[in-house]
Amino acid sequence: MKNIKNIEKSWENIGISNDFLFGKVMQDPELCREMLQRIFPDLEIDHIEYPEPQKSINPDLDAKGIRLDIYVRGSDGAAYVVEMQMADTKELPKRSRYYQSITDLQLLDKGIHYKKLAPVYTIFICLFDLYGQGRHIYTFKHTCQEDKQILMDDGASTIFLNAEGTMDDISVELKLFLDYVAGKKAEDPYIDKLDEAVKKAKLNRKWRREYMTLYMRDLENIEQGIEQGIEQGIGQEKIETIRRMLKMGISDLDMMAQATDLSVDEVTAIRDKEYAGS
Repeated sequence: MKNIKNIEKSWENIGISNDFLFGKVMQDPELCREMLQRIFPDLEIDHIEYPEPQKSINPDLDAKGIRLDIYVRGSDGAAYVVEMQMADTKELPKRSRYYQSITDLQLLDKGIHYKKLAPVYTIFICLFDLYGQGRHIYTFKHTCQEDKQILMDDGASTIFLNAEGTMDDISVELKLFLDYVAGKKAEDPYIDKLDEAVKKAKLNRKWRREYMTLYMRDLENIEQGIEQGIEQGIGQEKIETIRRMLKMGISDLDMMAQATDLSVDEVTAIRDKEYAGS
């Protein structure tokens, strides 16, 4: 019952930075297209094909499956994978590598020549600075180490956006979008439409039920992992750190996550488990 109340409260408080809500809002092709156009001002993205939220890809029985916040194809065939990331899980660069490889499998059917492989853009919208340089955007492409002017030109790009950037390194339009992700709303026609879509999405009872179901399932998986960790002596020190912080009256989930290198969901599960036992 306590978990259900926590989930209901969570639904009332979430915004565009929540990956589930982000995926639902970006089902609107025009909202999604405008976001991509702000990220890639040099590309002509005239329209996109049916954004797919929370798209699951399971390559085969033995390979790790993935669940993407948004997967969308451009009119030119290019693929855009967009992930909303609230906490630094310390594995984003390698996760981006895996996402790109799995996405490539979706782009090339059996018997099709490699030259037909469409461009793929893997984008992480972060509420933190992954590389600590104050940039709003970090773009990575394969280059020759002996001559950085030579690009491999394989059509793959990985972009990490930082909503807490301090440099003057992006367009005003993209800055306004990232500010909105960070919870700072400004006057802008697109942001107004986005905010209205967020409010409308939170009134959708079907999505609310789906969110609660996914949240409960994720909490159960996390709690099972915690139990296994306790049994195996793995992660016990991190659990004890959270227990001590709770006893000190600290309730900031982000602070606890940073202190333990755990995700906010993992910290929430541990906290709820501690309260349930008190």
